[in-house]
Amino acid sequence: MRSVSTPPSAARSGGPTPPDAPAPEPAPARRDAEATKAAILRAVRYLLARHAHADITLKAVAERAGVSPPLILKYFGNKDALFARVMSFEADADALLDAPLEELGRHMVRHVVLSQRERGADPLLRIAFAPLHGEQGDILRANFRTQVTRRLADRLDGADAAVRAELAVAAVVGLGVMYGVARADGLRSAPVEEIADRYGPTVQAHLTGAAPLPAAPA
Repeated sequence: MRSVSTPPSAARSGGPTPPDAPAPEPAPARRDAEATKAAILRAVRYLLARHAHADITLKAVAERAGVSPPLILKYFGNKDALFARVMSFEADADALLDAPLEELGRHMVRHVVLSQRERGADPLLRIAFAPLHGEQGDILRANFRTQVTRRLADRLDGADAAVRAELAVAAVVGLGVMYGVARADGLRSAPVEEIADRYGPTVQAHLTGAAPLPAAPA
């Protein structure tokens, strides 16, 4: 009688794979794709903070992200679609405003500093470079007003909610400028929690209308 060899995989699993068994999910490939997309978006943000929109080429984005230009087209379609993603503040606002109102000032400060330190990207700082980008800058401003300041104002009470939201956002944008553009030594060396403790009450005062608490003694 002729012996029948059993495939190694079937032997290890105790038998052949049932025909209706679910196929394994391609998780590693998906993670790689998402990481590549994130790297491309980071590269665009970096370049937008330093160059006019019209001067940024797909080649420059690709070199910054460590990918090929065709891969950018595969994931985003074209330059306009890619830049439209970066002109939006929706995802950044989700994270920036993800805290109860009574804790939001400290959260916003902490989120801005951690974003700078851990990702090298500020969730709001792109707005400071809107004048560089012509008509695209107008889109950036409109998105910022709708997706950040007005969204925040909708969470606040009082007739002055709009201006208080704008002042709170101005405070954290200024923090981002000092940290990421001016590269202030004190801020960049201070512990994140210390910065949040010191500056959070200033932002919170605009959100709640209360006077800021004095800084804790050193």
